[in-house]
Amino acid sequence: MRCQCSSFHAGLNVLPFCSQFIPMDVIDHPKHGSIIYHPSLLPRHRGASAINWTLIHGDKKGGFTVFWADDGLDTGPILLQRECDVEPDDTVNSIYKRFLFPEGVKGTVEAVRMIAAGTALKIIQPEEGATYECIQKKDNAKIDWNQPAEAIHNWIRGNDKVPGAWAEVDGQKLTFYGSTLVDNNPSTKGQPLEIPGAGRPGLVTKAGLVLFGNDDKALLVRNLQFEDGKMISAGQYFSMGSSAAVELTEEEKAFAAVWKSILTNVEQVEDSTDFFKSGAASMDVVRLVEEVKLRASDLQLQNEDVYMATTFQEFIQMCVRKLRGEDGEEELVVDYVEKNVNNMTIRMPHQLFINGEYVDAEGGKTYKTINPTDGEPICDVSLAQISDVEKAVSAAKEAFDEGEWGKMNPRDRGRLMYRLADLMEQHQEELATIESIDSGAVYTLALKTHVGMSIQTFRYFAGWCDKIQGCTIPINQARPNRNITFTKKEPVGVCAIVIPWNYPLMMLAWKTAACLAAGNTVVLKPAQVTPLTALKFAELTVRAGFPKGVVNILPGSGFLVGQRLSDHPDIRKLGFTGSTEIGKQIMKSCAVSNVKKVSLELGGKSPLIIFSDCDLDKAVRMGMSSVFFNKGENCIAAGRLFVEESLHDTFVQRVVEEVKKMRIGDPLDRSTDHGPQNHKAHMDKLVEYANTGVKEGAKLICGGKQVGRPGFFFEPTVFTNVQDNMFIAKEESFGPIMIISKFKNGDVDGVLKRANDTEFGLASGVFTRDISKALYVSEKLKAGTVFVNTYNKTDVAAPFGGFKQSGFGKDLGMKDSAHACLINVVLFIYLFILPVSCIT
Repeated sequence: MRCQCSSFHAGLNVLPFCSQFIPMDVIDHPKHGSIIYHPSLLPRHRGASAINWTLIHGDKKGGFTVFWADDGLDTGPILLQRECDVEPDDTVNSIYKRFLFPEGVKGTVEAVRMIAAGTALKIIQPEEGATYECIQKKDNAKIDWNQPAEAIHNWIRGNDKVPGAWAEVDGQKLTFYGSTLVDNNPSTKGQPLEIPGAGRPGLVTKAGLVLFGNDDKALLVRNLQFEDGKMISAGQYFSMGSSAAVELTEEEKAFAAVWKSILTNVEQVEDSTDFFKSGAASMDVVRLVEEVKLRASDLQLQNEDVYMATTFQEFIQMCVRKLRGEDGEEELVVDYVEKNVNNMTIRMPHQLFINGEYVDAEGGKTYKTINPTDGEPICDVSLAQISDVEKAVSAAKEAFDEGEWGKMNPRDRGRLMYRLADLMEQHQEELATIESIDSGAVYTLALKTHVGMSIQTFRYFAGWCDKIQGCTIPINQARPNRNITFTKKEPVGVCAIVIPWNYPLMMLAWKTAACLAAGNTVVLKPAQVTPLTALKFAELTVRAGFPKGVVNILPGSGFLVGQRLSDHPDIRKLGFTGSTEIGKQIMKSCAVSNVKKVSLELGGKSPLIIFSDCDLDKAVRMGMSSVFFNKGENCIAAGRLFVEESLHDTFVQRVVEEVKKMRIGDPLDRSTDHGPQNHKAHMDKLVEYANTGVKEGAKLICGGKQVGRPGFFFEPTVFTNVQDNMFIAKEESFGPIMIISKFKNGDVDGVLKRANDTEFGLASGVFTRDISKALYVSEKLKAGTVFVNTYNKTDVAAPFGGFKQSGFGKDLGMKDSAHACLINVVLFIYLFILPVSCIT
């Protein structure tokens, strides 16, 4: 070693972690001697297991030291130290990845630069407070149960993953992994597990194994490992081997044959062959996992999975379940409301969805969601309270800051979103049926648009996950000073989403998909009157493999839940679709609370101009769609039609003829054109709106009243002779009410002035065969979307949104929607080159 060291002519030895068994002539040989990186704040925790003992002792502060090597054990003078907070549930792995490794590299580089500059310190270590602990080995990692829960938790996490804290249970050595502290009232629902030496039995619950200290406080362990190397989820302790075998398809059998060939260290692999009993070690686990990933890129496989499925058959079954998106099914407990409707059985979750679980609201509060077709209750739904908002935001923040989601490769995030879209497609008839009975949407429309476009949206944004890029920026100091500047696109954090009741699932998809693609986590409040498809969607996120806390769903009132989300300091962005009045309040709350980013899609009174030179058949057909699509409950609905005078009477006649052909009825009936309005209060508002139009002198051509049958049905309505100063000319009905005004022949600028005389600017349209006129009018119309010779056309790739009092920010389209969920981080970097001789 001495000869080799001399041959390098090094000016400095940098020795990470190493201070033992290195001869002093090697340490002293370089001109500047030797420095050592040590993962503790010396003089505390000298020795080889410093990180372990930092956690075992429950230190609130941790960190690292770079010190000058001497002939002692971690006793040399200190050059620099850096400290960090130790989180309550940190493990050796988490604190090393979060701080000790990345900051340790920076600190060591800084130390080398200080030595090169002649500014390095040599601070003698004090002996006061010095500790030295032994190396942690399996033999001395046994758990002492006669201590408080926090001390037991610290012991388990301080030994996680190596060497592993253990205890005797049922006559065998059981190792505990994944410990977290729980509140003072852990769930008592579970099977008791006797543990020798413990003051009280543990509880095997669906979340894991609850253990108790001598202070009766609790901790939760998520994974257990047996002496033979097999690892299981702690919640499965009493149900090992009870899950039904998956029958493989021919394609899956072919994959199994390939996986079998990977196990080359086993002469003959049978279904019962145990990976570890056949001689495999930890490096074989890494190799197996990486080989499988190469052959099945969609498979989200971790090293731990191999320990939890040690026989070949268990391993194959586990891989197939993951590929099918079924690996989370046993863990998710859903209290379904089941109904036989639309020639199928639909299964509807009805509780809040927080941190990957369905839970009751605080105090067990519920409300009834109503079927607008008959006015009868569908089921009781949990009604979120302020405390539930706090839990959901906390779960989303933890998932973003500390969880698997925040560390996930963007391409893997995209795979989860593709899998979610596939599951939505598999359940699309069920989702469309739930949407129909909860919102009154005609089933065929729900199937194609409400659900169909939701699936398209998730697939579109899944493809963008790994294509979010920053850019490099040339700056004045780039040369000769070796400066480089570039931007990074980073997720903002926890996003709150508040959606309306007209397109419950589609509005969820439009806003949530972009947030997730950018790497954010989500707390979503569906409209109180239409919560059911959002809660079903939550179930599918679990089936798809989304980590806990990434998606949270809170049915509840806007007054409580929506307001708290607007005010919450841990929410970094809020997306809202709804009324202008509420949008203004949300914007104010977001500004006052923490200046969170906001995107608003608000009210509209979209003008549609129809010139006499149009294609009349198309204008009538699309004009009908512009107003009556989705029962008029459509944010971009044409709130006012301007028809050129020479065409007016013919157009009105044709429209009335088409209105009379519309079939009003049960939205699940495939022949129905027009279903019920979403809820009773809205239907009553439409009746009042029509009455106001009549009182003001507008001419009611047809409709204008509730249909005489159970449910919330309102007749398709047509008004003509509507003057600019009338209430119905200015205010949005958000229902199936066509407002028609005429304009003088050839008066293009006059009708444009009338069309733009509104505080809204969401959408607009024009029908004409004259391309010059179409371009002129579309340029002059002040709206976020302009339809030319068509209407109601949206696509996931095209940005959607308005301006003025219709809001700001865009849904859909990568540049506008996903980038709104990101922040630009600018980095100025000085590129320095260390002489090779400084480091050995």
